[in-house]
Formats: sequence, structure tokens, C-alpha cells
Amino acid sequence: MAVDLRHWIALVLTRDIGPLSSNRLLSAFQTPERIFRASASALAEVEGMTSSKIKALTGFNNWDAVKKEIDNMNRLGIAAITIEDKAYPEILKQIPDPPPVLFVKGALAEDDQYSVAIVGSRKMTGYGRTVAGQISSGLARCGLTVISGMARGIDTVAHTTALDVKGRTIAVLGCGLDRPYPPENLKLFERIQESGCVISEFPTGTPPLREHFPRRNRIISGLSLGVTVIEATTDSGSLITANMALDQNRDVFAIPGNITSKASEGTNRLIRKGATLVQKPEDIIEELSEKLKKMIKKSLPAESCIGTETALNSLNQEEAAILNALDYTPKHPDDIGRELDIMPGKLLGLLLTLEIKGLVRQTEGKNFSKA
Repeated sequence: MAVDLRHWIALVLTRDIGPLSSNRLLSAFQTPERIFRASASALAEVEGMTSSKIKALTGFNNWDAVKKEIDNMNRLGIAAITIEDKAYPEILKQIPDPPPVLFVKGALAEDDQYSVAIVGSRKMTGYGRTVAGQISSGLARCGLTVISGMARGIDTVAHTTALDVKGRTIAVLGCGLDRPYPPENLKLFERIQESGCVISEFPTGTPPLREHFPRRNRIISGLSLGVTVIEATTDSGSLITANMALDQNRDVFAIPGNITSKASEGTNRLIRKGATLVQKPEDIIEELSEKLKKMIKKSLPAESCIGTETALNSLNQEEAAILNALDYTPKHPDDIGRELDIMPGKLLGLLLTLEIKGLVRQTEGKNFSKA
């Protein structure tokens, strides 16, 4: 570890010095080392420097904690990417309060600049699960990086389905990288590192406190070209992410939901307020087409990118009828059979064929929906 990293870590560990203050100080003094060497009078000239912040900087002597943090990072394989490093995402630098240091497990890639965030309810419905999987896998197949917060529900589905189609995904945590949260997502945490990365602005040992998640959300939106909200109640944290995206001049997409479902009240309200209504991955790609031109070089329709065109062209008459009878709300085979007058045994075989072709997804309770 370079000696100067000690001062970057010290800046992160200094009480009362958040990202906005850090960036103002860096603008004034260029390096963290110069910040800690500055006099109280020099620090006082920086906007927002209160007496408590100045005292925390001039009186900082917790170098044992800095050494412990660097030792922890070495032991756990955590890299520190400072805002001055080439690996630091340029898109994240554009937000008003970018983290001065990103703690990373896995690896950031150049193509991560083409990212879309997917966020939503922790208590998702079957509809939310299906749509999140469809949107995430479709974007990942097109080469976009899927970003989310590794929370229960929609976040988990977004990460998992992106990985399932061998795509890239980034998880942003509201805690230290040695304390993956929620704990049941430990295997997902490990899996994401292999095909993307896990990021936090918090040092090791930081617990997943409630107040950390709004800070995490600004990074999720800050890393993305746009934020997609799938199922959100009116008081959902996902709406905070959407508002942050607007403040950061990012696109906001929302999946419409049943007007009688509380789970979709927030998303439907976003649409009413001007968020872009999307129903499939192609809608997002079309909206972002100008920003994605460098990545998607071939003038192919989005369906070809997502890989469904060949499968659709291969359908026989009965398979096409079943697909037309389905939407993104899970439906029981008995209901499909009665509607199309197909015997149960034959219907299940046809549904299995459509599932293998990637056009149909089986959900909880042996229900089926479009994939």
C-alpha cells in the first residue's frame, strides 16, 4: 500500500467529514496529505468547514485505525479506488457528492460505464419477480451492466438473473464489505465478485445502519445511465433512488403495475410524474440509444440483441397461441388450458418447450408467465 493511501483512508475515517466536505477539501488542497497538514485557518477558508470539522482534521491521530483498515483490506482482498485513480468511474464523478474512496471486491470494467440500475420492493409480488428477471436478463444479454443494492426482493432477482445469462452486475452496499447484507445473500455476494464487483464507500466493520442506505442509493444512481424502478410503495426507498437519479440528471424508468396493488403505487406515481414507462428491455435500450451508440455498434433490432427473434420465429401454432395467452402476470396452467382448450398433459409439455426456448418463465406455485 502506498503511503498516500493512509491519508485517503484517514479522510474516510475522520469524524464529521462526509463526501461533500471531502471533495471541497480536495478541491482546495489537492491531496489528502495536504488536508491533514493544513492549518485551522486554512481549513476555515473552505466552504462548509465548521469548528467541529476543523478540530476533527487538525486533531486526527487515529493512525492505528488506519493501519487496521489497510490490514483488513489486504486480508479480505478489498481494493481502494480513490477519486483520482483512473479506475474510478467517470460517470460517478459527475454527481455533487461522489465518494472520495470506493472499496471494491471484484473488478470494475471499462464497459461498466454502460450501466442501468434496477431497484424495487423487498417484498415483491410474483409479477415483480417475473418483470425484474425479464428486464435484468434482457439488459445483461445486450452487454449492459446491471446495478442494484443486493437487498432482498427485486435487487436480488436483478443481480441473479443478470449472472444467469453470463452478464455483468455491480452491487452497491450500505455497509462494510466484510459484512455482506442481508446475510442470506452471502453466496450471491461471492458470485457477483466473479462476474462484476461489489462496492461500498464504507470501511470494514461498518454495520448496515438505516441511515447508510440513502447514501448507498446515490451511488447506485450515480453509476448508472438510468434507474429502473420495479414495484415500489409510496414510501419505498426505491423512490429515493429515483429522485436522486433525477437530481443527477439520469433517466428514470418505471414499470407500470396493477392499479389496485399497493406494491405498484409508487411506480405508477412515478409514471404520472413523468418517468418513462417501460414494459420490456428494448424500451430502455431505445431511450438510452444515443448514450449506447459506442457500445452497441451493430445496427440490429433490440430483439436480436436479447436473443428472442430466432425463438419466436420457431414457434408452431399451438406454442404461439400459448404465448399470446400469457403476459407478465403469472397464470396457472389450468386457466391457460381452459382458455385454449388444450389437455393438461399436452399443455405442460408445450410450456416446457417454451421455457427451454427462453420465452416462458415458471414462477411460484407452478404458474407461468412471459419471460
